[in-house]
Amino acid sequence: MVSPWTIGIIGGSGLYAIEGLEEAQWIPVDSPWGKPSDEILCGRIGDVNVRFLPRHGRGHPISPGDLNARANIDALKRAGCTDILAISAVGSLREQIEPGRFAVVEQFIDRTTSRDNSFFGTGFVTHVSMADPVCPRLSEMAATAIAGAKGKVATGATYLAMEGPQFSTRAESRMYREWGADVIGMTAMPEAKLAREAELPYALIGMVTDYDCWKDGEAVDVGKVVAQMQKNSQLAREAVVRFINALPAERESSPIDFALEDAIITAPDHHDPALLAKLDAVAGRLLAPR
Repeated sequence: MVSPWTIGIIGGSGLYAIEGLEEAQWIPVDSPWGKPSDEILCGRIGDVNVRFLPRHGRGHPISPGDLNARANIDALKRAGCTDILAISAVGSLREQIEPGRFAVVEQFIDRTTSRDNSFFGTGFVTHVSMADPVCPRLSEMAATAIAGAKGKVATGATYLAMEGPQFSTRAESRMYREWGADVIGMTAMPEAKLAREAELPYALIGMVTDYDCWKDGEAVDVGKVVAQMQKNSQLAREAVVRFINALPAERESSPIDFALEDAIITAPDHHDPALLAKLDAVAGRLLAPR
């Protein structure tokens, strides 16, 4: 089955706008899960509909642990998104993934502790697979777009999601390296999990700003991170536009479009009507009368 593309772009630290967006307007989107980080900037690039959400809000007022990821993903789904490309600043846990390089993420280790990480719960229990948490199609196109923008790119990266807002201790940073993590950040979880629950294919580009603190003599500070983000941001914006312009004319369906198909375990006669009402966008495909 083919359909048009509507690409949701979640801009993290250092990416607060999309260049070349035609007919652009900020539109508020209400969500039953609370308030999203900001209004959604809606427009198009060529024939592709684009929905841009600044993850921390314009001006970066929202701390990582206070992000309402459920409202953000729900709002993007309500805005018609078929797929999500997320951009995030990350620290590097590998010598060869140096500051200034971009890392396309393939796997996650979730170390967050205090965030609402599911749309589902008592009255509508659902277990989606996260074995392969990102969309390989989007990830490949993202890597190609970065290379086309003359950026250095690492692929197949494992992202360690930490709670924050403090940066790691040296002991933690070195432990995460032993676990096999390649980059570290504070925002991709539960964002990626919620995208999967919403049946939205998701890819993540990490903009590497620093070496975290596993290296002797290295320490992370906001000044260094912001300076590197500013260097990365123009290339990131160009890569996003290249990514959108390179999309096929028609969108072939993805297995992720049907992630909930075999994930719901609660029997229909035990469904919670109040929870179902909140799931009208996320799971509406399955809840509609057949």
